[in-house]
Amino acid sequence: MQKNFTLILLFLATATFAQKKPLDHTVYDSWQSVGVKQLSDNGQWAAYSILQQEGDANLHLNNLLNTTKINIPRGGSVQFSADSKFAAFLIKPLFATTRQEKIKKKKPAEMTKDSLGFVNLTTSAILKVARVKSFKIPERAGNYLAYQKEVPLDTAKKAKADREKEDSANDFFAEEETKEKDKKTGSDLILRNLLTGAEQTFKYVTEYAFSKNGKQLIYNCTGSKKDKTAKPGVFLLNTEKGTIKTLVNVKGNYKSFIFDDASEQVAFLGESSPEKEEIKNYSIYFNSMTLDTAQALVDHEIDGMPAKWAVSGDGKLTFSKEGNKLFFGIAPVKKAKDTTLVEFEHAKLDIWGYKDDYLQPMQLKNADKEAKRSYLSVIDIFSSDPKIVPLTDIKLPEASIVKEGDANFVLASTDYGNRAQTQWTGSGIYDYYLVDTKTGSRKKIISALNGHAIASPGGNYVLFYDKKTSVWSTYTVATGKVTVLNANMTVKFADEDNDVPDDPTVYGVAGWTEEDKQVLIYDRYDIWSFSPDGKSAPKNITNNFGRQNSITFRYEKLDPEAQFISKKDEVWLSAFNNVTKENGFYKTRVGDSKNPELVVMAKFKYSSLAKAKSAERFIYDKANYSTSPNVYVSADLKTEVKLSNTNPQQQNYNWGTAELVKWTTPKGYKSEGILYKPENFDPNKKYPMIAYFYEKLSDGLYSYQAPAPTPSRLNISFFVSNGYLVFAPDISYEKGHPGKSADEYINSGVESLKKNSWVDGTKIGIQGQSWGGYQVAHLITSTNMYAAAWAGAPVVNMTSAYGGIRWESGMNRQFQYEKTQSRIGATLWEKPELYIENSPLFSLPKVTTPVVIMANDADGAVPWYQGIEMFTGLKRLGKPAWLLNYNNEAHNLMLRQNRKDIQIREQQFFDYYLKGAKAPVWMTGGIPATEKGKTWGFELTDDKP
Repeated sequence: MQKNFTLILLFLATATFAQKKPLDHTVYDSWQSVGVKQLSDNGQWAAYSILQQEGDANLHLNNLLNTTKINIPRGGSVQFSADSKFAAFLIKPLFATTRQEKIKKKKPAEMTKDSLGFVNLTTSAILKVARVKSFKIPERAGNYLAYQKEVPLDTAKKAKADREKEDSANDFFAEEETKEKDKKTGSDLILRNLLTGAEQTFKYVTEYAFSKNGKQLIYNCTGSKKDKTAKPGVFLLNTEKGTIKTLVNVKGNYKSFIFDDASEQVAFLGESSPEKEEIKNYSIYFNSMTLDTAQALVDHEIDGMPAKWAVSGDGKLTFSKEGNKLFFGIAPVKKAKDTTLVEFEHAKLDIWGYKDDYLQPMQLKNADKEAKRSYLSVIDIFSSDPKIVPLTDIKLPEASIVKEGDANFVLASTDYGNRAQTQWTGSGIYDYYLVDTKTGSRKKIISALNGHAIASPGGNYVLFYDKKTSVWSTYTVATGKVTVLNANMTVKFADEDNDVPDDPTVYGVAGWTEEDKQVLIYDRYDIWSFSPDGKSAPKNITNNFGRQNSITFRYEKLDPEAQFISKKDEVWLSAFNNVTKENGFYKTRVGDSKNPELVVMAKFKYSSLAKAKSAERFIYDKANYSTSPNVYVSADLKTEVKLSNTNPQQQNYNWGTAELVKWTTPKGYKSEGILYKPENFDPNKKYPMIAYFYEKLSDGLYSYQAPAPTPSRLNISFFVSNGYLVFAPDISYEKGHPGKSADEYINSGVESLKKNSWVDGTKIGIQGQSWGGYQVAHLITSTNMYAAAWAGAPVVNMTSAYGGIRWESGMNRQFQYEKTQSRIGATLWEKPELYIENSPLFSLPKVTTPVVIMANDADGAVPWYQGIEMFTGLKRLGKPAWLLNYNNEAHNLMLRQNRKDIQIREQQFFDYYLKGAKAPVWMTGGIPATEKGKTWGFELTDDKP
C-alpha cells in the first residue's frame, strides 16, 4: 500500500511538472512588479502600487488594524494627509485609451488626462475629479487639499485653433510653444476642505504652494481680458480665516513659491517684462504674515550684485532653518540674440581648442545646463542695510548650505584649473573653501583633493576623504585644525577588492551623532565611530561582528528628515552575508559594546525599510529568484503580514532555481557564480548552457529575475524556463590583462560545470552587454569551446576606441582605459602592446564561433563603429556573424518594441545553435533594405545560415 501511495505521489509530481509550460514572449506585458510603498504617519494605513510592464497599474490602500482594503485601478502618486485621515492620488487614463490616442496622433492637449482621487479613510468614500494636472497636501498639518485642473478641453481646442489661424503662414508652429502658451494662460485651482467637502475655485492659476502647516496657500493668477473679476498677480489665502491678501497686483511670471520652516514667511521669483522680450528681469519677492504686500527683496540694482549680473530665474530659493536668511541664485546677464543676422549666411561649426577646460562635445552636451546655471548667494532678510552676499562665482561654482542654512558659512568647491585632466583620470581634483555668509570672504581649507568633502550637519567640522591615500580627515571649523581619523589603522576604509588601475573607492559614511560628537564611517563589513576632534580612539560600533562573520552592515535611515543618528535609540542596520548571499536586518545602539542583535536573515532580497512617522511599523518588499516580489508590513520584521500577491500566473510556468557554485581557476584563484536551473531539471538529461557575465554578479543570488524584454542583457528567467542552464560567473581582473582575466574566470567556471553529466559541453553559448560584450568578443578569439555568442555594444579595437567620445556625456574615453573598467592602466603610447593584446579585432581570424553583434547608431557610451569593425572583419573572413543596429537607439535599448524584438532574435539564435531548432529568415537570408519596416524575418526555415 505504501509503495502504491509513493508511486501515486511521483505520478502527481511528474504530471504537475508536465503541465507547466515554458515562458513565451507574450507574458511580458502583464508581469507585475512593486511600485511605491508608504505608510500613513500613524502607521494604520499602508499604500502600495502594483505595476505591469505594459498596462494599467493598481493602487492599494490597506487598513492594518482591520480588514478594510481599497483598490484604485490605475492609481499612483499617493499621499496621505498629515493626520492620516485622508489619502489623495492621481489616476492614469486606461493604457488602451492612451495607446489608441497615440495611434490617432492626437495632440497632447486633446489626449485623455489624469484624474484626481481622494478617499476618506474613516468612511472609505472615494471622490474622483477628471482632468487634473497636479495636487498638493500640506506637509505637516491642515485639512486641506489643493488641486489644479488641466485647461478645459474645449478651451484648449479653441485656443489651439486661434493660434493656428494667427500663425497660418507658419508651417512649423511648435507644439512646445503651444504648451508654453497654455501654461501662461493658467487653469482652475481648487482648494478643498477635506473635513467639510467645501471647495473654493481660483481661476487662471499657473503656480501654487502650501505652507508646511497648511494655514497659507499662495498662488499666481494670470488674469483674463474677458473675465474682469480675475485679477492678475500673486495672492495669499489664509485657509483658516478665508481671507485673501494681494501680494503682487501686476501681471507677470511668478514662480518657485517657498515658505520658511515656521510657515511665517514666503518668497518667490517674479518678472513682469514684456512677453516677447527675450531676457527676463527677475526679482525676488518676500512677504511675512505681518506685511500687507510682497516686497521686492532682491533685484538687479541691489547692493552687492556684481556688475552685469542679475537674479537667476533658474535658481533655487531656500530659507535658512531659523528663517533669517534667504539663499538664491544669481547669474551673468545673458546676451540677447541678434535678430538681424541671416541664418543661412553664417557658418555653423564647433571649434575645439587645446586650452579648453572641457572638450566641445562635453560643452555642447551641457550647454543647456550651463545656460541655466546659477551661483549661490544669500541675503540677511532683516538687515537694516539690505545687500546680497555672492557666495560663489564662475571660478568657484559649487557650494552646499550647512546646518540647514543656519551656519555662518557655506562649503564651496571648485575644480577650476584641473578640469582638462578629468578626460584621462575620470575623477576631479577640487579645492574647498569656507565662504562667510555675512561678508563673502573665502578661506581655503583643502587643496587639490582627489576625493570629496562634506560638512557635518551641525556645522562644526568638514569631513573629507583622500582617494589617493585612503585617509579620512576632519577640518575643525572653529580652530582650523586638521585631524586624521584613521591614521595607523590596519583596517581598510576603501574597496579591499579593487581591481581597476585606480585608487580604490571609499565605502562611505553612515552619518553623525547629535551635536557632531561622532562620525560613523563604513569599512567593508562594519561601522566605526570616530571622534572628529581625534580626542578619543575609534570604536567599532558593530563590535567587529561583521568582519568575523563576513556580514556587511549598513545604516538604515528610517527618518528622511533626521539630521543626526541617535545614540539613545536603536539603530537599524541592513545586513548582507558575503558567504551565503543572504540578506536581512540587525539592530544596535551606537554607544553599545555588544554585537548587533539579529532581527532577520533569509534567502531573500529586501528593499529598504520605510517606517511610519509616528508608529513602530515598517513597510518593505522582498523576493528571491523563485518568489515574486511582494509587499509586507511588520512591527519588528520577525513576524510580518503579506499584503500583495504578485504574479500568481508564475506557478503555471516552468520557472527555476538559483544556486551558488564555486570553483578554483587555473592560477589558483577562488571564484563563485550563480547557476540557474529549470524547475523541472532532470539530472539524467543533458542541457545546453548560456554563460552570462559582466564583472561580479553572485551577490544577486537572491534577486528576482522577472521575465522582461531587457535592454540587451540576457533574459535569464525566460531562457531557464525554456530548458537552458544559465551560468553567471564572477570575474576578478589583473591590471593590463582584462581579456586574459575573462579567460581565467569564465572559461574555468564553464569547465568546472562541464564535469557534470547534465551539462552538454558541446552546446554552450555566451552572452554579454557593453563590458560583457567586450568579453564575449575576446573569448571567441581565444577559445573555440563556445557554440554561439551574443555581444551587445562590444569594444573590439581599443586602439581606436581609446581616443573616442562617450557622446552621452561628451567625455573622452581615455579615462576608461587608464583608470577604470577597461583596466589597461597606461596610455596608448606607453603600452601599445596591451591595447593590441586586449583588442579582439586583431585576432578575428581565430574566430570559429557564430556571433550576433548589437551596435546601435545612437550609442552614447560605446562608439557604434566598434561593432562595425567587428562585423566587417568577420564578414571579410567568411565567419558567421550578424549585426543588429536599432536605429536611433542608445547603448542599452530604451524603446520597448526594440526590447521585445531583440528577445525573439536572441531566442531564435541560441535555439538554432544550442538546441538544433530551425533558423529564422533574418539569419539565413537577411532582410534587404527595400524590405525594411515591412518584414522582420522571424519566420523559421529549413535553410542554413
